[in-house]
Amino acid sequence: MARARDLGAGVLGTTSPNPPVGAVVLAADGTPAGEGATAPPGGPHAEVVALAQAGERARGGTAVVTLEPCAHTGRTGPCADALLAAGIARVVVAVPEPTELAVGGAERLRAAGVDVELGVEQAEAEDGALAAWLTGVRHRRPHVVWKVAGTLDGRVAAADGSSRWVTGAEARAAVHRLRATCDAVLVGSGTALADDPQLTVRGPDGTDADRQPLRVVLDRRGRLPATARVLDAAAPTLVSAAPGPRELLAQLWERDVRRVLLEGGPTLAAAFLRDGLVDEAVVHLAPKLLGSGAPLVGDLGISAIVDALTLTVVDVTRLGGDVAIRLRPNRHTGAGRTAHGRS
Repeated sequence: MARARDLGAGVLGTTSPNPPVGAVVLAADGTPAGEGATAPPGGPHAEVVALAQAGERARGGTAVVTLEPCAHTGRTGPCADALLAAGIARVVVAVPEPTELAVGGAERLRAAGVDVELGVEQAEAEDGALAAWLTGVRHRRPHVVWKVAGTLDGRVAAADGSSRWVTGAEARAAVHRLRATCDAVLVGSGTALADDPQLTVRGPDGTDADRQPLRVVLDRRGRLPATARVLDAAAPTLVSAAPGPRELLAQLWERDVRRVLLEGGPTLAAAFLRDGLVDEAVVHLAPKLLGSGAPLVGDLGISAIVDALTLTVVDVTRLGGDVAIRLRPNRHTGAGRTAHGRS
């Protein structure tokens, strides 16, 4: 199952609006026979990719999948039927299918005599590559990852406005890897005007990656100049005049965006945090002190320590001389079954 999760993580940002699922097929003797991950929309799902690699070795074997195989026909056929046709004897699933559209795979497999086990390492799978898709299922909006780089005293820029570079080369490379896992990268017009970022994904050699997320600028006052780098031909761009974060996320949802990287400044970050629309945070801290300058986040309307927005640390990583902290806000994100599944 850990390998299946890794396979799903490897295609994060390429499958939306479908979930990034990973699958491993074991032969009847328990040895690995095939593996796969969800292809971009219109392509095969993870189970089908793994079965094709396994071939006849799949017969009598086990399929280990991060999400319950679907039972409906969309752009592709039901994965449950593909598993039956391949002669799979056992299916181990991390996350039961949460949508009304695609549910029923486990029942179909069991009815045909296949041994099915649901909920194996479910929490790990839900917190991994499937997290963004599950946010969409539960809330019908994209999953928001807030990324910010600052100093130890919480400054994203010095008093003169300079911010290049708060963190070092390894942290900046990590940002490009993070962008590659997202469907869209978002900034506000203030950041676009101050920093003139290109917001593309670049590889270690500095060249643009083949796949680029949608670049989004929230510009309600029409301040973005035609010469802005974010408007170049390197990647698609949406300039939105949405009145607020919820309306902007609704626009992105309609474009099949399921995972958004929020790289805007303190004002835009505060707006998303006040509305409870940040699902996880990635904070890069540099061992520097400025004493003044722009803060990590703007006014949240909090005046007492007891009302502080608290977050749980998920992971801490050294990035050269800097530190990356992954966190999740401590709030209930909902659950339940909706009608929106895989296609």
